[in-house]
Amino acid sequence: MAVMFVLLPVALAFAAAALAVFLIAVRTGQFDDLETPALRILVEDDVMPPGLPCGDESPRTGGQRPT
Repeated sequence: MAVMFVLLPVALAFAAAALAVFLIAVRTGQFDDLETPALRILVEDDVMPPGLPCGDESPRTGGQRPT
């Protein structure tokens, strides 16, 4: 019976925290656009594949040309 005095407030606090996080997410617009992120995988990016020369600033060399 003493366990109930611990578990019940913990469960209520957890539920209140989950509700608060959900409400914050709704108010900040996290659920406004549900379709675009799913379609983003189908759009080809203009990013060059790794290993190809890309001018003066190469991410592999830290902005320096290899010697």
